[in-house]
Amino acid sequence: MGVRSANRKTATTPIGAPSEERLRGPYLINLTGPHLQALCPPQAHIAFFSVPRGQQLSRDVLYGCSVPKPRENPPNRFERAHLEWEGEAPPADLVVYEERCKSALSENKSPDVGFRWSVNPYRGCFHGCAYCYARPTHPYLGFGAGTDFERQIVVKVNIIDRLRARLSRKTWRHELIAFSGNTDCYQPLEAHYELTRGCLRVCAEHATPVSVITKGKLVRRDVDVLQELRDRAGCRVALSIPFADDDDARAIEPFASSPTKRFETLRILSDAGIDTAVAVAPIIPGLNDDQIPRILKRARDAGAASAIKILLRLPLEVGPVFEARLKETFPLRTKKVMNAIRDVRGGSTSDGRYGSRMVGSGPRWLAVEQLFAAQCERLGLDYLSGEVPEVSPPRHPGAGPQLPLLF
Repeated sequence: MGVRSANRKTATTPIGAPSEERLRGPYLINLTGPHLQALCPPQAHIAFFSVPRGQQLSRDVLYGCSVPKPRENPPNRFERAHLEWEGEAPPADLVVYEERCKSALSENKSPDVGFRWSVNPYRGCFHGCAYCYARPTHPYLGFGAGTDFERQIVVKVNIIDRLRARLSRKTWRHELIAFSGNTDCYQPLEAHYELTRGCLRVCAEHATPVSVITKGKLVRRDVDVLQELRDRAGCRVALSIPFADDDDARAIEPFASSPTKRFETLRILSDAGIDTAVAVAPIIPGLNDDQIPRILKRARDAGAASAIKILLRLPLEVGPVFEARLKETFPLRTKKVMNAIRDVRGGSTSDGRYGSRMVGSGPRWLAVEQLFAAQCERLGLDYLSGEVPEVSPPRHPGAGPQLPLLF
């Protein structure tokens, strides 16, 4: 039985939620059992995955992610009360909210990130990566940064129209757009909503270069759109692959595509002529830094042309979520990993300063950098610095040398 303070808003009324005209739902998705079942209220205007009420979905739709999880969140720093459970917590069912957003583009003003604009079709992410730096954004909505971030998902159903309206303006300068900075644009919900695909089409229509970074194998569905973007404006797709071993990845990234599937996706995209990169992100000292050579070799063999790396950072609520996952999945290595993180972070587990939040310091981090650079050189991979790789514009007949466009 749960104990809920009267001061805490319920999940169906998120803090800061837009008006009723903008937010519709919730739509409950039951994650118990070997299949996923769509349960929508009778008055719902959409059935999740277009499946009639009561009909089951195959496990492959959501990458086989039907394992139930108990609901567990760290305290919400914006609320006075915290939800705790007497006894076993209830399962964290997937609840989908549909939002009508005011703007499609998020503007980035961070000097250490090489792009200004990003598109985030969703809030929250089903992949459930324990280290995700976007978790602290979910409490703004009245949700938690733990399982709520993974199961209380907001969908911006009108984002395609909003993006088209923005790119149609005469003032639009065809700047590069990143997909996505605060979610994974190819998480399983995209299989139904196709918002990322629609936004990519809009970018192609308006000759706007694009960079994509994802852990989702679903990106292979959009090869045709990515090829059009490549020819009209320029694009690059980076697959985030921090683990070479499927079991290690499943422990920390439980509902993302397996590394094997991600390497297969790299090959499919590369064979289709899409410029691809591998992002070893994040590097977790003591846990996956020894896998760097294997990751880079498999990525090169799959057709990746370049590689980037980012050091783990654990801001705000991410720290307790990540450490709890470590204790659950790697109990004998938890202390070693946390000490290794502090070793490269100057005694802390995070650093929010521009210019240092994505890199470390000290002898251990220097060794990681040297290893990464040496492996890239040996394998013939372009070693890209920064959080987002470069994108080259399309080559037109008679054009001069290509100039890099930074994300």
